[in-house]
Amino acid sequence: RAAPRPAQAISGRTVPMDHHRVSAHRDAHLSPHTGVVPFVALLLLQRRPVAGRALLVTSSGCPGHSLCRSNVQEQTRRQVALLNATAQDLFSLYLKCQGEPFSSETDKLCNPSGVFFPAFRVNQTSERKEVMVAMYKLFTFLNASLGNITRDQEELNPTAKELLDRLHNTTKTTRGLISNLTCLLCKNYNIFQVDVSYGESSKGKSAFKKKQQGCQVLRKYVQVIAQVAHVLPHLSPL
Repeated sequence: RAAPRPAQAISGRTVPMDHHRVSAHRDAHLSPHTGVVPFVALLLLQRRPVAGRALLVTSSGCPGHSLCRSNVQEQTRRQVALLNATAQDLFSLYLKCQGEPFSSETDKLCNPSGVFFPAFRVNQTSERKEVMVAMYKLFTFLNASLGNITRDQEELNPTAKELLDRLHNTTKTTRGLISNLTCLLCKNYNIFQVDVSYGESSKGKSAFKKKQQGCQVLRKYVQVIAQVAHVLPHLSPL
């Protein structure tokens, strides 16, 4: 039996396995700001609200293969398919709940070029590991962004039950997907940390700016999740 591969980081940084410690707090007002997120932290903190900042704990690398479910790869595909199938409806409902001028000036106000969003520069010919890392960065960012958007909508549209339910359900699916990607990267590639970027926090902004930022992020999300859903089924199983 071959010796296990040493754990590695996708960041170009050397992280001693027995002295791995990172800051537990980042300024949520920097845009974009980055952090090295240990996978164990994401598994332990899945149910805590994330609002554009890294939630980090001390970790000693991959926790082992026991965290993986037997159907983790198929579940990952289903989660991506679900997010893709519901993304446009979420965006449309968000627009409806914001009212004017967002409904009539969508192209102008919701232009996603105005916000940071992680690039998804992989395709059907990319290596599986490269795709998994790109997905991890994307959905970690999305999880934080959904936290910001949900918080803002609870403040601005507290009676919009359908929208809030959809935001919560999308967040739940996203966190489950992060958990599965965590497992796959640890189990198959012994990768236990990835540099991730977060967008700008909407805290302290005007109601209009909060609505606009959410609109821009969700419109870009519709575009990018379609790319992920197109690439993922073409990857050969491990």
